[in-house]
Amino acid sequence: MKRRTVLTRLAAAGATVAMPAFAQFDRRIVLGQSAAFSGPAAQLGIQMNRGAKLYFDSINAAGGVHGAQIDLRTMDDMYEPDKCKANTEALIKDEVFALFGYVGTPTALAALPLVNQHKVPFFGPFTGAEALRDPFSRYVFHVRASYYDETAAIVKQLTTLGLKKIAVFRQNDSYGQAGLDGVARALKTHNLEPVAIGLVERNTVNVAGAVQAIVPKNPDAIVQISAYKSCAAFVREARKAGFGGTFYNVSFVGTQALSDELGTDARGVAVSQVMPFPFQPKTPIAREFLAAVQKAGGDYKANYSSIEGYVAAKVLVEGLRRAGKGATREGLIAGLESIQGVDMGGLMVNYGPRSHVASRFVDLTMLTAYGNVRV
Repeated sequence: MKRRTVLTRLAAAGATVAMPAFAQFDRRIVLGQSAAFSGPAAQLGIQMNRGAKLYFDSINAAGGVHGAQIDLRTMDDMYEPDKCKANTEALIKDEVFALFGYVGTPTALAALPLVNQHKVPFFGPFTGAEALRDPFSRYVFHVRASYYDETAAIVKQLTTLGLKKIAVFRQNDSYGQAGLDGVARALKTHNLEPVAIGLVERNTVNVAGAVQAIVPKNPDAIVQISAYKSCAAFVREARKAGFGGTFYNVSFVGTQALSDELGTDARGVAVSQVMPFPFQPKTPIAREFLAAVQKAGGDYKANYSSIEGYVAAKVLVEGLRRAGKGATREGLIAGLESIQGVDMGGLMVNYGPRSHVASRFVDLTMLTAYGNVRV
């Protein structure tokens, strides 16, 4: 295998070697993550990364996986597909063992052709888009439920309550389209369709046009498919324009970030979730996660984005353990596919040779005016 420049950030007292990261599985497992660490969607990448590091750090402190330390390298893509593609090219050229915890649909889709071309495991992307699940790729492994699962749960609750005039506020990209497709698909089973659709450009808060497109249609509820800053801006402007109905968001919005953006205006805003409740030790995984957050202190916080990173890291480590000492990428794939019907402490994980979606768990939550989340 081609030799390259000296690797940095070795766990063992700053030691350096000149072997590629991929060739060092016996001593270190180098993972690559491209995500938003700056810009309007930064909290999504930051919190996903912090949750993952909580788990990886605990594994490293206990001796690693088969003696190998886990090194998570991060690159900022600002939630922009072109930057993500460039980052992915760099990480693959650097021969990381696997890609982990990418954040967002348009960015993950930009990386997907490279993943398939170079046959690199792509684990736990923070997106529920169907385009990353169908057609099936043996290199892509999802932990979370899909946007189809989330929007189906939202529409089911709304129609059960007798609310049928449902509008969609969406990001004008593949993420927003994925969410709209999910809502339309769920509504179709009730012989309904969205009464209005409003668009916002990615990484902006220019929501005036969306408000004008949606509010005059007098919907009962609005399903939002965007990131936290634009969703918060839309909530405020729609209410100013006279909308008195309910707002629903899918999990990617960033629940805590949305609550922080809205402040007291968060009251009554609903968010679907794909992870167990992270704020109280109601499940074994939440208890474990909260203990890790408390022990780490500092900037580490319990929220839905960080527990997703934690759970994704936990599942990946299980796959690495099953792959065995000195495993290859193909060994990791086989190890992950052997995780079938495993309880991760309140979240069932089930992979297989033709099934790389671990969970279809969806829960519905409501934000309060006091910065809390209730189920």
